[in-house]
Amino acid sequence: MPMADENMNTKKDPYRLKFHLMPPTGWMNDPNGLCEFKGKFHVFFQYSPDNPRGGAKYWGHYMGEDLMHLHFAGSPLAPDEAFDKNGVYSGSALTDGDKMLLYYTGNVKQAGEHDYTYSGREANTILVSSDDGENFSPKLKLMGNEDYPKEYTCHVRDPKVWKQNGRYYMVQGGRLNGSGSHVVQKPEAYNGDKGAVIIMAGDTPDTWRVIGNISTKEPFGYMWECPDYFEVSGTGIFSCSPQGLTDEEYRWQNIYQSGYFIMPDDYDITDETAGYRYIDDPADNFREWDMGFDFYAPQTFEDSKGRRLLIGWAGMPDADYGNEHTIAHLWQHALTVPREINVNDGVVTQWPVSELETLRGQKYETQEDKEVVELASRSADVIMEDITASGDILSLSDTSGKLFDIRLDRYEDHQILRLILSESAGEGRIERRIKLRSLNSLRLLLDTSLLELYINEGEEVMTSRFYAGEENAWEPYRLTVAHKGTIVYEMNEMNQ
Repeated sequence: MPMADENMNTKKDPYRLKFHLMPPTGWMNDPNGLCEFKGKFHVFFQYSPDNPRGGAKYWGHYMGEDLMHLHFAGSPLAPDEAFDKNGVYSGSALTDGDKMLLYYTGNVKQAGEHDYTYSGREANTILVSSDDGENFSPKLKLMGNEDYPKEYTCHVRDPKVWKQNGRYYMVQGGRLNGSGSHVVQKPEAYNGDKGAVIIMAGDTPDTWRVIGNISTKEPFGYMWECPDYFEVSGTGIFSCSPQGLTDEEYRWQNIYQSGYFIMPDDYDITDETAGYRYIDDPADNFREWDMGFDFYAPQTFEDSKGRRLLIGWAGMPDADYGNEHTIAHLWQHALTVPREINVNDGVVTQWPVSELETLRGQKYETQEDKEVVELASRSADVIMEDITASGDILSLSDTSGKLFDIRLDRYEDHQILRLILSESAGEGRIERRIKLRSLNSLRLLLDTSLLELYINEGEEVMTSRFYAGEENAWEPYRLTVAHKGTIVYEMNEMNQ
């Protein structure tokens, strides 16, 4: 979402986005504190306002009367207390009557010789409240390392809180110490550590106790970040971001993953007698939210219409590719559009919220195969159905050549959908692939330097940054589509 002149380079920055939230300046990562409160939507996010490469973590804040009318509302949470002096880390929001409750992890790195995994790191759970979503109470420390199960390392973070049957529940991401040792002998093997989630309950918003854990019998990643638990149409969904999965040809292709498990029908997360519960066959049951280059740390919330909405970070920590084009303009990263989650016959789908359609402008419908549509705005909502083509399904180019291809390879019993970025446009990104039984439909959201691709009505999604060269970054894009009947809407900017 282009901002006013906090960034003096805004008006000469061709990479700023029209309908995705992004920082005015500096660095953005995880979405936090998502909620609808007293008639307004709130999107908080991890924020380093002064350094586009990252730095001290604050919470930035967008708010507005609807999801297409959000404005930047400053940085309400800063690392300014002894219990969060090294970062206001990720967390969530709970709207509880006439209060907005914000929970987050206060990060502290102690002085001395530490590895900050097994020693030297404080992970403090902090509560802040608000009566209006704009003014916030003093911070209250609720828990520290001594309050978490002793078998966890110092890595406990990202509280997600909800209320159920009059009681309060929380999940926190964690890293179980697999060796019992405080010295890492084989860092490449993560010392046998494994990802897990702590489940907590409280009778009030500020008193908590541990009631259980979720993990796997054998390590499925060494750390589970950004946990979330929610239900859609009676289906329990446990979401997390595992670190340490080994990449495979058609899955887990990023350095870190984000996905979910569909929980058994008889699963009750509030059961205080369950203790440790293990997810069976995690490699078979884990489903990625997004298979693109740039997606991590999603969070969900329920709005006043009863929709379960998901927003993710359109970025990736510790990636071996970059965003130097935007860093040169003093900012980096963005958030995905809000996605509505639905479950039909056990299949979880994601779909851009309907409000996004209000930004649609001029409409084109292709009249022939391999037709070229010129996009002066360099942004579009593209809908392709009843796909029969193979090879290049969609391609985007400018006068310098192709920026990316979306290609379909057909085989006897499956199909491979490929997102292929050019060397210059990808800045180190090359290709991501999805194995499908069949391809029926595609929807592409194209936003100057970011794409979101929704496959088969949102059964799969791919998100990625891409960049035209500085010398032609203001030029219209040329979108080549495989067959006639494709609908293309140019997109207008979000209001602010």
